[in-house]
Amino acid sequence: MVYSLRSLLRALAGGALLPLAAVAGEFDFDLTQAQSLSPPVGTVITAANLDQAAALVDPDFATLIRDGWVSITVGEPLSFDPHPNYVAATEQHAGQAQLGAEPGELLNYAGGRPFPGELSKDDPRAGEKLAWNMRYAYAGDGGRIPEMYWYYRDMRSQKVERVLEFEAESMRFMYRHVIPPMPEISDNSYKVYNAITLTANDPGDVTGTKLLIFYNSDDRAEEQGWMYVPLLRRVRRVATTMRTDSFLGSDIMIEDFLGYSGRIMDMDWSYLGDSHVLLPMYRQDQVPHSDKKARKADYTFVDFGGHSGCFPNITWQVRKVHLLEGRPKRSDHPLSRRYFYVDAQTGFPVFGKVYDRGGQLWKFLFAGLAHPDFHLAQNRGSGVPMLDSSSVVDIQNKHCTTLQMLTEVNVGKMKQKDFEPSSLNVGAR
Repeated sequence: MVYSLRSLLRALAGGALLPLAAVAGEFDFDLTQAQSLSPPVGTVITAANLDQAAALVDPDFATLIRDGWVSITVGEPLSFDPHPNYVAATEQHAGQAQLGAEPGELLNYAGGRPFPGELSKDDPRAGEKLAWNMRYAYAGDGGRIPEMYWYYRDMRSQKVERVLEFEAESMRFMYRHVIPPMPEISDNSYKVYNAITLTANDPGDVTGTKLLIFYNSDDRAEEQGWMYVPLLRRVRRVATTMRTDSFLGSDIMIEDFLGYSGRIMDMDWSYLGDSHVLLPMYRQDQVPHSDKKARKADYTFVDFGGHSGCFPNITWQVRKVHLLEGRPKRSDHPLSRRYFYVDAQTGFPVFGKVYDRGGQLWKFLFAGLAHPDFHLAQNRGSGVPMLDSSSVVDIQNKHCTTLQMLTEVNVGKMKQKDFEPSSLNVGAR
């Protein structure tokens, strides 16, 4: 008896029909297509030659290039393959996750990419599905940033106003793919799938400030977050409105963390189609380095350049992207919309724009992603794009915040107690 591939997939799935795209090429990177669309490697795109590459550059960002604020160097297209376990989980559970009747309700998700396969603009909930794919993109089961530096830059005086040093950690509680225990940690009283901490180490007026953010497994649950404030010597709960305030005087909101750290249900999501654009994804060993070396590893940080040093001095490569828009439902939200370029292979929101309540472009958000196989030795083979540099540029107020990071992923023996609210004031100095 001859079986079609489609009937075989149905049988393997115990009767449930798997989308073909989910098991054949979901995470492939079309290198030939990327190379055919890309300007020659090493090309520096400036105002003088921008028209030749305009189709590959966000139109608002192109304005900054035309105005001489920044130039970008074209890098070699590279495949950022997720870890094989994440790919296998996507294949195993393809077609299983479903959107519930209520916004923010995700049913039957068990691991991997929730909604593999081609998105359709005819699907009224395609944007919501893409938002979930972005939320559960593969970022490892635990990570640590032992050194992170935030530079506050005034673009009018072109001076650095302030430098803050942080360290950060993250831990997956659910949907773990590589580090035991898998697929989840059994003791999860707060019912979160991921938690992050951010601790300020310097300068003295913020030393000891520590933020803990939970990402709920149930998106409809109340947001959970706490911050230890040394001046008050107490732990404060992070209210919803605090997530959209300037964090420690920077250009960054808590909601900006990891591209978007708010609830899926708090936005109206729209899928706007696919495109090919240049994104800041690169080999860390092939870009200019700053004079700053890490204290805790054999590593030199990425440099920044352009207007006031607001832009990562890295290479940009051609990537297929999904275009995603989110419009806040909260009437007092400071934004009217968020616009994301979501890398199709990794699911990461690598480049984004936010608009003020009046609908005017306010800020650019850049996440510089380095390839793990050309990074720290412990990151090689992890399949996790390395968040290696970042920048938020406020074009209205002529200010920016740039970040240099030393990132380690899939760190073993992380302590669950470090992600409890009770641990926040332990580091008080």
